[in-house]
Amino acid sequence: MADPAIENLTAGREPAADVIMLLLEDGRLPLAAARNAGAARALAAGADLLVFLDADCIPGPTLLDGYERVAQDDVLLCGTVVYLPPSPPGGYALDGLADLAPPHAARPAPADGEVLRGGDHQLFWSLSFALTAGTWKRIGGFHETYTGYGGEDTDFASTAAQRDVDLWWVGGAPAYHQHHPTDHPPVQHIDDILRNGALYKERWGNWPMQGWLRAFEARGLVQYDPATDTWCRR
Repeated sequence: MADPAIENLTAGREPAADVIMLLLEDGRLPLAAARNAGAARALAAGADLLVFLDADCIPGPTLLDGYERVAQDDVLLCGTVVYLPPSPPGGYALDGLADLAPPHAARPAPADGEVLRGGDHQLFWSLSFALTAGTWKRIGGFHETYTGYGGEDTDFASTAAQRDVDLWWVGGAPAYHQHHPTDHPPVQHIDDILRNGALYKERWGNWPMQGWLRAFEARGLVQYDPATDTWCRR
């Protein structure tokens, strides 16, 4: 997404990368459209299993096999994600990532070979997930009206739940989130969160990302109007 250097960085590598370039939309990253474009290209090439990773996530050596082992139609698969500490000089040692931190405590973390079925769709996150081509078509992809940060993955999971697609947490399909500076709560994305949150409210009747909204409110950055059930900047 608006990163022309990627094509040079991936040139000549094995397996070969198929790069699709998308531009910004009013200065915002088109996350939903980018995921849809990647899925469309993979399906056109004959893929029967789609695996999505955020750009700052390193796939574990068993991630693909772990997803493939349990994949079936009408199921949304989520592997474990480890939030890594800052990398040492020279970068992370890839064969030691599993020893650097435990899986993120806010999500289920099944053991290798274990699958937790009937998961809460509100806990879905797009850092690492997989689904069959048939399930992708049943859900219909991401809603491309979402641009910038936040909300599009919650919308995707809500659509999956509405269309009777189960959510499974998969052990043995780990991904490792590389450390990078950020704000807690993500105040740099406050306008995206308000805009995408309002879109989700329009589509589903309730506000997502309420933990962040309450944290913004505590800092005096936003305010809630109970009469209209709306959040806005202060």
